[in-house]
Order: sequence, then C-alpha cells, then structure tokens
Amino acid sequence: MLLAGYPTDIPAQALLVLDTVLRDVVSNERNDMKCAAIATTDRTLGVDAWKGLYQSIRSTQNCLSLIADVSSSVFIQPLLLIEFVQKILKMDVVDRNLTKPEYDKLLKVLRGVRIEVTHLGDNRRRKYRIAGLSVNPTNDLSFQSSGATTTVINYFREIYSLDLKYKSLPCIIARSEQNPVYLPIEVCKIVPRQCYQKKLEASQIVDKEQYRRTKRANDFDIEVDDNLATVDARVLLPPNLKYHDSGSQKTGFPMNGYWNMKDKKVINGAKISNWACLNFCEDLSEKDIKEFCFKLAEISRTTGVEFANLKLPIFTARPDQVEDGIRKCYQEAKNKLRHQKIDLLLAILPDKNGSLYGNIKRICETDIGLVSQCCRRSNVFTENSQILANIAIKINVKAGGRNSVFDDVQKSLPVVSNKPTIIFGAHVSHPSKKKDGSAAPSIASVVASQDWHEVSKYNSVVRAQGHTEEISGLEDIVKELLHAFANESNKKLQQLIFYRDGISEGRFKQVLEKEIPAIEKAWNTLYDNEKPQITFIVVQKRHRLRLSPMDNKYKLRSVTKKIVEPGTVVDSEICHPAEFDFFLCNQADVKGPRRPVKYLVLRDDNNFTADELQALTKNLCYTYTSGTRSVSIAPPAFYAQKLAHRALAYLAKGSDTASASSSGSAAAPGAGPKQLPEIKNELKGSMFYC
Repeated sequence: MLLAGYPTDIPAQALLVLDTVLRDVVSNERNDMKCAAIATTDRTLGVDAWKGLYQSIRSTQNCLSLIADVSSSVFIQPLLLIEFVQKILKMDVVDRNLTKPEYDKLLKVLRGVRIEVTHLGDNRRRKYRIAGLSVNPTNDLSFQSSGATTTVINYFREIYSLDLKYKSLPCIIARSEQNPVYLPIEVCKIVPRQCYQKKLEASQIVDKEQYRRTKRANDFDIEVDDNLATVDARVLLPPNLKYHDSGSQKTGFPMNGYWNMKDKKVINGAKISNWACLNFCEDLSEKDIKEFCFKLAEISRTTGVEFANLKLPIFTARPDQVEDGIRKCYQEAKNKLRHQKIDLLLAILPDKNGSLYGNIKRICETDIGLVSQCCRRSNVFTENSQILANIAIKINVKAGGRNSVFDDVQKSLPVVSNKPTIIFGAHVSHPSKKKDGSAAPSIASVVASQDWHEVSKYNSVVRAQGHTEEISGLEDIVKELLHAFANESNKKLQQLIFYRDGISEGRFKQVLEKEIPAIEKAWNTLYDNEKPQITFIVVQKRHRLRLSPMDNKYKLRSVTKKIVEPGTVVDSEICHPAEFDFFLCNQADVKGPRRPVKYLVLRDDNNFTADELQALTKNLCYTYTSGTRSVSIAPPAFYAQKLAHRALAYLAKGSDTASASSSGSAAAPGAGPKQLPEIKNELKGSMFYC
C-alpha cells in the first residue's frame, strides 16, 4: 500500500497485522522457548540461557522485508535458595562462615532477586524481594517478638518445628534494610522466570524454514523468501586529515579506517608543565614506572604536546583506598610544587580494575578538578610507540589541545563549511537497577561543537532525569551551549545540526513534538525570534539488521580480509520508500557481518542532499579524538554516549536523582531534590570525558 502511494498511517496498521500473523509461529507453535542447546549455558552455575525471537516486518523501497533475529538471555534457575547459593560459591556451606569476599559476591548476586518462602506450606508461599544479607550469621541473630528477645534459630524451632541446618550463613533481609524481615536462606526458593543480569555470549541461527511451515502464515497466503536480501552499496573515500606543519608528515591518509601518528604532530598542542603519577599496581617497581613516564613525556613532545618531564616522585595507593590515595597524592604534589597548578594526574591501573577507573574519574572531576589519564599495567612495558602516541593525543584533547582538522574543509564538511554551524550530539541512557533493586535515573547528555568551521572541540552538559527517552529541560541545555559557542567563536550561528541517539522508533513523534520545539525556543532566546535552520538526525545502532559482503568486487586494493569496508553506505532497497534515511558502516576492521548505523532525518531545513549528509556523517567519524581510527557513529553522538557513561560513575556514589553541567553554569533544577556533584570549574568546557 505504501509502495502504491497511500498515506503512511494505513500501512503501519497493515504491517502490524502481518507481524501478528508471522509471530504466531513463536507464540503457538513453539510453546517451549527454552533452549537447551546453547553451548555457553552452564547449569552448574545456577543459571539457564533462554532463547527469544525478534521479528519485524518493514516497508523497504522495493518490497516488504522481514527482519528476524535470535537473542539469548540468562535466567536464574528456580532452585531452593540454598542450592543456588552453593552453586554461586561453588562449595558446600554447611557449618562454614563466609569470608568477606564470599559474602560480598553473594550479596551482589542475590540483591533484588525475588524469592518465596517454603516453611509455611504450599498454600502460603509468600513472595519477597531480597534487599540484602544480614551482617551476622543466623546463629547470632535475634529480634523482638511479643515484647521479648528471641533468636532466629529458636523462633523457627518453636513456631514452625524447624531445626535450621545452615546456622553459619547470614539470613536474607526481605522488605528493606531499615525495617528488616530476617529469613534463613534454607526456607527460601527462587521465583521462576527471573532474568539474571549477566552478559551471555551465545549466538543462535534462526531457522529460515519456520516461517514457511507455519499454518497461520499459509492461511493468509503469506510467503517468506528463504534468501537474504541483496543490496547495492557504495564505499565513500575517507577524508585527508591535516596535522601541524612542523611534522615530517603534514597530512594523515586513513587506510581501512586506520592511520597513525608516525612523523606527525598535533595541530594544536596543549601544555603539561606539572604532573603527577599515581600507581595502583603493587607489583610494579618504581624504576619501571619512571621509565614509562619518561617515554610517555618524550613521545608526547614528539607528537607536538608541550609535555614536561616528571618532577615529582611516584606516588602509590591501594585500589581499595582510591579516594584517600588521590587526595594524598594531590596534596603532596601541591606542597612540593609550592601550590603551582597541576595539569595532569597519570594513574597506573591493574589490567582488571573493576570500579577503580570510575572512582578515579569521579574524584578527579567532581571533587578536585584535575585532568586525569588512566593507563593499564600492560602499557607500562609496551615497546610500541604508537600506543604511547595514542595516550599522548588523549591527554592533549583533555588538556585543551586539538589533534587534527580536515585538510580540505570545504570538501569534507559539505553545507557546514558554507555558514557558521553548530553540531549537537545527544544521548539518553537508562542504567540497570541499583543494588537495592530500585530504579536508577536515566542519564541525558548533550554535547555541541564550539569551533566552526573545524568542528573538533565540544562543550557538554549531562543530567540525570526520570525514566523517559525525551530529554528533560532541553531548552535550557541548548541555550547554555549556544551561549558557550557565541563566547568561544564570536560568530553568529546560521545553521544547527542535531545528531540524536538513544530513542526508539516508537518515540519519534514525541521527539518531534517536544525536543525540536525546545531547540527552537532556545535559539529564539539568543537570536531574537529568528527561525533556526535545523537538521535533526536520529542515530540508531540498536537494531537487528546486519550487512555482510558477498564477494571482493567492491573492495579497495589494500583490503585483504573479507570485511565490510569503512565508508560503506546503503541508501536503497532496505531503506524506507518515503523517508530520508541511510545505513552507514564506518568502524575500522570488523570481520564478518556488521551492524551498520542507521541515520534517519526527521527534519531538514538546511536542504542536505543524500550525498552531502552521508559524506558529512562519514567524515565526522574520522575526527574522534581518542584514537587514530574511524568510529562507528558520528562523534557528536559518540561523545554524548561517553559523557552519559561517565555520569554513571558519578551516580555510583551519588543519589537517586542528580544533575550536573560540564559547560559552565550549574544544571537547571527539576531533576530532583538531590544533585550529582557539579563538574569542577577547572574542567568545565573541556573534553575531560574523552
């Protein structure tokens, strides 16, 4: 119907009917969705992998297409809780007190799990959610009952004629830790069908014939082609990147999505005069770390960063005392430098460092106001100068420098290079539940370019908000970033491009009705009711479509592996027949089927052609500052993702609702009574999150 030119709301209903008919194969003909053949499932760990089928009928340019994908999730086995505990700890726990690591591991796994009690009989199986574990074992627990103090062991013996066997284990705390209900682990059973929050790496192949065999589909005369769709693709050439004229190589030529810093110098080098090194690895000698610091400073100078040699001694700290360690290091460094400014903290972390990285970033960025760069232990011994050069360019950007710009701005930034333009990236992430089982706030982050026409430096705002996909308070955020652009560039903006990540297809209408008007209001405040020229692009990576090369015909000569080349774009066949959308693969060197990024234009006042917008988006992917490779999504959206992820580290020690701004002023109120610590003034306006 859509292909024949009917209004779009009619085929949407028709597609829903077709989806329902084909989904019948799952809901009726495959009643047992449990998959017992997943290789990575380990029943000895108390979990099972269950298979789920995703399918969707889509209107594409030449036909109707079916997207089908199988994914797996891990579910907790509905065991007696004591059996589950023994599987998690991998030991018999009779008459054995838990060690501190065992207790912590068990608490992390059990918190939030729903259980039912077994000691009241089959007809009275009350259900609870585990809020925590008692600090003391069961044989040391007592409480008030009928005005007298009694122990948990005596209570269950007298009331339920039950002699508890696992007296050395803690009790679970039901309801809340403030108003606890103590339940011995052995009287609890796990409620079925609970998802276990642990990543399962399992892949399954959907049976193509299952759709053809379904009677329901045959009744509606629906037939699904067995063959995967074949589409035409183009490979867009990478841009050339300009480096400083003092380097032996003044231009970078990406090949297969990669280039390096050999014989190149950054276009604008930051100045690192005073810096400190804090070591969290107990097995590293001071000699090894000093050699690493010397090599890093030397390579940094070679790449164009004004990086002084280390003047301070190597500081050390334990990973479990990160806050005290950083504060002590900072204070001693200030004293030795006679309160001169410290430009950088270099932290050496174990290769497996858990929450240490996030804690360092939170303390440096919200407590002290210090640029930090973390390095893994394995990098200390590297002989690869390019690894050190990549660390150097990360530091350069965080400290206010710029690594590269486009060699031909007019060609590389179509439309954008013609008029003063600001490019936004926005993302909303929805963290998993907190340790106590309560919902965590959503994180909204927005970044915006500050240097037309190079488009290499970004300002940012991050906030926590209620669980919604729309960005709350977007008008104030955009207004703040527009003001920052005006102060930085002294140019009157004429165009605005907005890459919006983190919204599902069902929320496009809400975005059009709420977020675009918010952008317009912010613009009107700054530019006296002048109508903004907005191009609003939705960035989608969490979809089920995959691209895979059929042969080597379209490959560049330099490509030897069978991969989808960076710069591969598809804008026909599988794209929508009426909307402005395209698929772009731009990540360097990924083997096999690749998930492209879908870009959908919801509004375009700047009148981009398809070629212009595809070229702009592809070229921006080569400006990502934290490495010498192309990235999968447009950097404005990528930076917004990184900023949202960084905010999770702030929330780890924060509150239920929070708000912070990294661009100048404090975030506007409204996210809740408690706020996430504000980014320190020393870091505002910088790309500290890269």
